[in-house]
Amino acid sequence: MEVEPARRDAAALDPELLQLPELAPGALRENSSIAEALYTQWLVLPESSKLVKCLIEDAKTGATLNASGSSASTNAASSSSLPSMFPAGSAPPLSPRSTAGSPRVMRRASGAGPSSLGSPLKLVSEPVREVIPQFYFKNGRPPPKDLREQCLSRLDHLFFAGEGLQLQEFRTVLKDICKLPSFLSGVLFKKIDVACSGTVTRDAFVDYWINDNKITMDTASQIFEVLRQPGYNYLTQEDFKPVLKELLATHPGLEFLQGTPEFQDRYAETVIYRIFYSINRSGNGHLTLRELKRGNLVAAMQQLDEEEDINKVLRYFSYEHFYVMYCKFWELDSDHDFLIDKENLIKYGNHSLTYRIVDRVFSQVPRKFTSMTEGKMGYEDFVYFILSEEDKSSEPSLEYWFKCIDLDGNGILTTNEMQFFYEEQLHRMECMGQEPVLFEDILCQMIDMIGPENETYFTLRDLKRCKLSGNIFNILFNLNKFMAFETRDPFLIRQERENPTLTEWDRFAHREYIRLSMEEDGEDASNGSGDVWDESLEAPF
Repeated sequence: MEVEPARRDAAALDPELLQLPELAPGALRENSSIAEALYTQWLVLPESSKLVKCLIEDAKTGATLNASGSSASTNAASSSSLPSMFPAGSAPPLSPRSTAGSPRVMRRASGAGPSSLGSPLKLVSEPVREVIPQFYFKNGRPPPKDLREQCLSRLDHLFFAGEGLQLQEFRTVLKDICKLPSFLSGVLFKKIDVACSGTVTRDAFVDYWINDNKITMDTASQIFEVLRQPGYNYLTQEDFKPVLKELLATHPGLEFLQGTPEFQDRYAETVIYRIFYSINRSGNGHLTLRELKRGNLVAAMQQLDEEEDINKVLRYFSYEHFYVMYCKFWELDSDHDFLIDKENLIKYGNHSLTYRIVDRVFSQVPRKFTSMTEGKMGYEDFVYFILSEEDKSSEPSLEYWFKCIDLDGNGILTTNEMQFFYEEQLHRMECMGQEPVLFEDILCQMIDMIGPENETYFTLRDLKRCKLSGNIFNILFNLNKFMAFETRDPFLIRQERENPTLTEWDRFAHREYIRLSMEEDGEDASNGSGDVWDESLEAPF
């Protein structure tokens, strides 16, 4: 116990309030030791000790303190037999407490009154518990009652007389109830008809689509659930094959392929390869729901289901695009064993690529080959290559060629790495009698074009931020496109701006399809120079 505070408190005592008639009024003020003795004696009284302990326990547990707020002493509030030690108006004021920004004060209920204890301790009322509605459902959000009843009512009309529906009749259910593309009906039909009875009953459909909460999912999740195999949380290429098989059998734009099963299979494979090239960004062959939602496959499927002209669906399903890819591969595959090697690929684009970049492609740095033949590229590998080569503005293409140029795999393109590939370009320009452009000059041009965060190297992030980054790779290893970029026609640039929705691949496929189709019709495609062909074929765009 501190003596000095006790003496200061005792000096302010009024002897009359202590009810000690035997003590003279002036004795307490004249002799401070008497006040200290009285204060010490009060603290050791059983009633005082019990009161202090109770107040401490109440403060610890948060219970209401049984004390009066008009006195600065706790004993004056609990019992009338223990009067206040301080006379009225002589108690020292408490330090004012700021309530601004105090979380304890802000949490107090608006109706709670101030604490009756004249001490710094404040009581905090229990916060009001707000009931948060459930927002995560492991098996999907249950459908609202009105949606469920509306769906069941429509099903009563579709499943008339309680009979099951066969596949042809089930397509109406897929379009009217599920709102999914019609060429998914076969996959969904087999999902529900687990017994392979050839029919789907109303109850079976209700259990799968409504009771399993698929009706409340978004379209991408619904398609994902329909296609994926039980126990898997991703899609593989095999999961898309039955979809393409039904598409080939039902879409009016593909009826002409009915008599050529081989080309039906090649078309289906090409579509699947294109889907995984664009959407499966991890490149592991496992298409996740997140990747499906981030891509544009669902929108392409919906457009395909409404459009009879298959070639107007430029994303993934265009037959003209497939035709160009297949014919390009067939032109390079001289022995037609459905495999191409380095010597075949170096002929691509009228020998536009350098040997060094072809070596990097066949080293399988950008992507592992699926041909299973040493030193050979299969058709799937070629699809990835041609899509990357002809549309270097897409992110999959930038990642493909970035890995090729990044010789040490450290995630940056240094000056030495870029100069290594440009040396062959420089040599080819000299051999063709063209004025060579020194690497130092072209490096300044590339830096100005990309605007990297660090001018000593390029990162993949730098390239993805710039719309002209594809030209960097053309400068390094594609001489024909490099020279075309240096002497680009302003008229073609204006045409590209008028059709911003068309990608570089769309324009290339359109030009090549016209050329190939004219060759197929027996016309001489080599009549005139390449420049004449470019001008005539660019005109529609």
